[in-house]
Amino acid sequence: MTKSNLLDLIARYTREIIPDLDSHEFIASDRLVDLGANSVDRAEIAMMVQESLGLSVPRVELFGPKNIGELADLFLARLNVA
Repeated sequence: MTKSNLLDLIARYTREIIPDLDSHEFIASDRLVDLGANSVDRAEIAMMVQESLGLSVPRVELFGPKNIGELADLFLARLNVA
């Protein structure tokens, strides 16, 4: 799994949760909150990605990433440890 694959996965689930972003071109510096995702949306997106990857990341770690690129890095690091 590459960072690019993870960004695509995050974008896919973000579009599922926020259909208005269907035509949005996601970039690593995008912040979910700036894209209109509230805290419940962000938690749902993170949960969907984790389930897809077969990971369990402590919730407290999910508060650190500032954008989807950093979130992808977090998931990538956890995949490399698993």
